[in-house]
Amino acid sequence: MKEEDIIEILKRENEEFRKLYEEHRHLDSLLDEMNKKAYLTPEEEIEKKRMQKEKLYKKDKMAEMIRQYKMKGDSK
Repeated sequence: MKEEDIIEILKRENEEFRKLYEEHRHLDSLLDEMNKKAYLTPEEEIEKKRMQKEKLYKKDKMAEMIRQYKMKGDSK
């Protein structure tokens, strides 16, 4: 099974995964907007770094959930 298929299944069946996925996408769009600015204030730079770390954390958490799903499927 492809990873995209597993993501779709988890988004449908797992509330925690769906929430992480939506929050990750939201952070991605906020960071895109920040990256369009020619200049960021020091406060915006700090917020940007915080959002990048949070986005990475959510991505890692989703990747772990995908790995667990694959392992569960392999053991059947």
